[in-house]
Amino acid sequence: MNLEKVIFAFFIVFAATLNFGFFIGDIDRPELHNVYELFAAIVVNLIATILKFGDRTQIGAVLLSTSLVADIQLIAAAVIWTVVVHVTGTGMTPEHTASVVSLSGGALLANIVSLIMLIVETVMMRR
Repeated sequence: MNLEKVIFAFFIVFAATLNFGFFIGDIDRPELHNVYELFAAIVVNLIATILKFGDRTQIGAVLLSTSLVADIQLIAAAVIWTVVVHVTGTGMTPEHTASVVSLSGGALLANIVSLIMLIVETVMMRR
């Protein structure tokens, strides 16, 4: 068993599950979406992105690009959350929550593509 591949797959799956955990729930109810879960999803996605930099294959390039998309969308969601709560002081309204959760949904889609690509790469490996 290759420990590097295990760690790599772990962070890809962990990023997707954290993102899913934040995403799930009514889109316009802020009490169902925890800011710390969003923060954890961002951190784990960034770690997964860093791990993908060493792969020089075509599948590695696709994995890196999907990870970068997820990072950008999750960071944008965090920026919206931060601006709404700390800069404007209005708090998380249903409209703002819907924007944050929608961005997280886009990142989740990118994470799902990463998972599919990981599964395809694993199935194609020869022993």
